[in-house]
Amino acid sequence: MPTLSHRVGTFTDSVIRRMTRISDQYGAINLSQGFPDFDPPKEMLDALAKAAYAGPHQYSVTFGAKNLRDALAAKQSRAIGRTVDPDREIVVTCGSTEAIMCAMMTICNPGDKVMVFSPFYENYGADAILSGAEPIYIPLRPPAFDFDIAQIEQGFRDGAKAIIICNPSNPCGKVFTRQELEAIAALIIKYDAFAVTDEVYEHLVYAPAKHVYMSALPGMYEHTITCNSLSKTFSATGWRLGYLIAPEPVAEAAKKVHDFLTVGAAAPLQQAAVAALTLSDDYYEGLNALYHQKRDYFLAGLDALGLEHNVPQGTYFVLVDIQKFLDLPQFAGYTDLAFCEWLIREIGVAAVPGSSFFQEPVNHLIRFHFARRKETMDEALRRLGKLAALLK
Repeated sequence: MPTLSHRVGTFTDSVIRRMTRISDQYGAINLSQGFPDFDPPKEMLDALAKAAYAGPHQYSVTFGAKNLRDALAAKQSRAIGRTVDPDREIVVTCGSTEAIMCAMMTICNPGDKVMVFSPFYENYGADAILSGAEPIYIPLRPPAFDFDIAQIEQGFRDGAKAIIICNPSNPCGKVFTRQELEAIAALIIKYDAFAVTDEVYEHLVYAPAKHVYMSALPGMYEHTITCNSLSKTFSATGWRLGYLIAPEPVAEAAKKVHDFLTVGAAAPLQQAAVAALTLSDDYYEGLNALYHQKRDYFLAGLDALGLEHNVPQGTYFVLVDIQKFLDLPQFAGYTDLAFCEWLIREIGVAAVPGSSFFQEPVNHLIRFHFARRKETMDEALRRLGKLAALLK
């Protein structure tokens, strides 16, 4: 057999999605891969039912149906206080996963460098490699997950062309402050670089934290490629509808990359998504309140079990410290991955090993998500009680 591409040997399959497969194998409660066990809003489902018969069923415009782009432009224009052109500055993609890959392939030449915060959503490193770029990892320092701005400036001095910012951040739940983003923005402008932002959790931010759009900061619209999706906001991760917003020259180039990656997102799903984007602000406020309640409920359950964790400012993820368990004789020699596999088999709850998110040698954290109904969380916590009992 001929040799394969060297790049495919430089990263693994998704550990997150692997945990889901193992969870399904053992019938565990899946708190690993971040998707809810409840439905999208009724308006969205009704629109999908209508589209099932009325269409469209053929290709839409490659870079997104006109009515969907108009709805996305209206939403984002309100968010950032600037008019977004739906025809020249938006590309509808197959999920934010494609949006970020599209952004990377649009701006990166082989050998370019891109900064990535660590911990990071596991796709970012692979995206950099697949686009021919070299990732430079900038540590987010627990427990606050702050960073050293001098390291970011050094990254730009070393030739980084862009920095990827997940805000709110998966997996740690950090919400970047305005001051932090302004400091990064000043360096981006100084070194004439790009910010590639992943803002899929924009509406899952818990007071007193506030979400700030990088593209809304002075001088930053021209330097920002915003990647987002409908997956988390509308509980529709399987619809795979994302989008990229960027200045016209960047968006026009990204359209070409997108065209040859996927041609376009599913036409009937795009049609149905318009109904979701016309919902009032009450929907977003209700979504935030729902997840704030879920966060507090699940974290209180972890506290009652004596499981140590961080307190996420946003997203629906929480990092749990398992060092006390790894110190037990029965787990001698276990990695966090082996522990998560044991947790699925013996406890019946799936998590993601933290090492899949860190460039640093972090082996004592696992990630749960709380995008679940109350009864699902109750059963997961009941099962985790068997884990907590090992420390007694």
